[in-house]
Amino acid sequence: MEKKIQLRTRRYFSDELRREIVKKIERKDLTISGASREYEVSDTSLYRWIYRYSLHLKKGIRLVMEKNSHGEQIKLLKDRLAAMEQVVGQKQMEIDILNKMLEFGSEDVGFDIKKKFGGKSSSGTKTTKGSTSTKQK
Repeated sequence: MEKKIQLRTRRYFSDELRREIVKKIERKDLTISGASREYEVSDTSLYRWIYRYSLHLKKGIRLVMEKNSHGEQIKLLKDRLAAMEQVVGQKQMEIDILNKMLEFGSEDVGFDIKKKFGGKSSSGTKTTKGSTSTKQK
């Protein structure tokens, strides 16, 4: 016996009909599987139409979450934060020690070192009293 092969005829849906089907899906008058059965269209084609013609239903970003990856990332960030807090603590201790040294040094020399030498250094562009100008006339 010979087996008959039937070829499916190729159909084309106009943009207008595609938009109408997508609107029905958006209004929830029709489901994807219902539209697939009713119009004899594959789910893949329907999703392509939705992504192209829908105003609200757009293709989303796929985010892959693994069981341990999120927890491990949080642990790494916590460890990094702890290391940074330790560095900040060490720097604060250094500042405190230097301030104490300035305080003891000020007592030894009899004047406040911080006030005398802690200000901004001069840029050297201002003329001071008693200085002579080197401009030639």
